[in-house]
Amino acid sequence: MSAIAEPSAPPASPRTGVLLAELRALIARHARHDETTAIDGVLLSAAGRPGEPEASTTGTVMALIAQGAKRLAIGDRTYDYGPGQYLVASVDLPITGHYTHAAADEPALGFGLILRPQPIAALLLDADGTPASTPPRRARPAPPGLGVGEAGPELLDAVVRMVRLLDSPHDRDVLAPMVEREILWRLINGPLGEAVRQVGLADSSLTHVSRAVRWITAHYDKPFRVEELARSCGMSASAFHRNFHAVTALSPIQFQKQIRLQKSRLLLLTGADDVATVGYRVGYDSASQFSREYRRQFGLPPGRDADRLRAAAPEGPTASGGATPPGAAGGGSSRGSRAATPRGAPAGGRGSAARSR
Repeated sequence: MSAIAEPSAPPASPRTGVLLAELRALIARHARHDETTAIDGVLLSAAGRPGEPEASTTGTVMALIAQGAKRLAIGDRTYDYGPGQYLVASVDLPITGHYTHAAADEPALGFGLILRPQPIAALLLDADGTPASTPPRRARPAPPGLGVGEAGPELLDAVVRMVRLLDSPHDRDVLAPMVEREILWRLINGPLGEAVRQVGLADSSLTHVSRAVRWITAHYDKPFRVEELARSCGMSASAFHRNFHAVTALSPIQFQKQIRLQKSRLLLLTGADDVATVGYRVGYDSASQFSREYRRQFGLPPGRDADRLRAAAPEGPTASGGATPPGAAGGGSSRGSRAATPRGAPAGGRGSAARSR
């Protein structure tokens, strides 16, 4: 697995240190167990212990760490980020991750902003003029769906002002959309700007991959033909494979497998079905293959892993916050913006169908 190195950070300026200190105090005061806030799209997280790597999905978010550190992994890529750094998840991806630095007396503290296409698109229109005045974006290669960048003082200042609005209920309905717009502008002009920009473009390569991701996630238990999925996204099979892997670090078949295994883990935790039934429900025709791939992914056979997770279920707000970025833990995929499904639905069948056997 290749590591994505943290961006080399210049020495923190005094202003950056002051902003991070204020942000830590604000998050510690306002963070809830469910991470929601009174501002739509803004999430705050606090985790009092590191925890073990867990499987989850990212949602589409910008997640900034004010204190502590976190590691995420997908495919052969790993991402580490810490205080003053932020992660952009421009596609809802299946990941494993955990806080690597968190303690009861120094919890990991994070800010999250859901990346929604509509505000980004409106900002791009205002910044670029009419769509006809700019070159088509779709030809651009799709950027990775995850990336880590260094937060400059301008971005940190906007984030701090956003969280301050939680103390000003009479101001936040008017000012929060304005500050969100400023944060998005700083992101678009930052090191991960292309990924954020493509979220707001209806015909970008990233948007087409996002639609495919959404379709596979919704139909994870069904076989599909990669060629038909590519066609429904308006791409050739070769371009679709290339862009899909660039964004997700996985092939479409590997992506579906990740979703199936994560869904199976949730089903096993309920204890309603036996291992073979769960495997079949998520799309496996072979119980032995399901158990083998489950063990390769999670380190234990399905039944033993479910028993271990039920016995070790965390209680209270000191849980590690799961695998999703701070600001999106415990359900990032349900809070992140959802792309429309591809035009038409790929028919099941054989050939390059993705049914596990």
